[in-house]
Amino acid sequence: MPQGPLTKNTDALALGLAQVRVGASAANISTFDPVLTSTNSIGALANTKFTSEKEYWKHEAGFPLLEDKTLPLRESAMLECTFEEFNPFNMALAMGLDPVTDSISETLSGEILLGALVAPSYMRMEAVYTFPDGTSTATIVFPRAQVVSTSEVDFQPEDNVKVPVTFEAKRADSDVTDGDAAWDLAPLGHIVFATA
Repeated sequence: MPQGPLTKNTDALALGLAQVRVGASAANISTFDPVLTSTNSIGALANTKFTSEKEYWKHEAGFPLLEDKTLPLRESAMLECTFEEFNPFNMALAMGLDPVTDSISETLSGEILLGALVAPSYMRMEAVYTFPDGTSTATIVFPRAQVVSTSEVDFQPEDNVKVPVTFEAKRADSDVTDGDAAWDLAPLGHIVFATA
């Protein structure tokens, strides 16, 4: 008889990368479900990584001190990816600009200005992971995200560039400007699992 951590559902095994899609935050802020399509994809990726960080405060009492209570202090969520298609759209995204609202080209035409620092734009980011069965998906939705990463384009003699980008989820609930009540119970976004 097999022992140890046996697979309960082989359909739940994840293999491969998510497709990262970006769109306008303000135009889609009231939509709770995934709304972006494959036409909103930023293209080929070298990796995708979702992280949800939580920090806690712990109370101790007695002698010797023993923990008796833990309370949450803060939570953050981010999606890191590395794009392979080096074009004005993706570079604007990497620089914290909103290439969707600013209509920046996905072709090899245009320019990216350097040294004109502004706060990173808000955009909607959806990372759609399709399970190997081809019909089940897990979609990470950040309704109001900002790109905060160092833009690094490492040209190699025998490999394509891989430019890292980090999307950070920001509050999207009704208590912030440009937020919406749709996100009051999930201010940073959510992960939607679905089977077609």
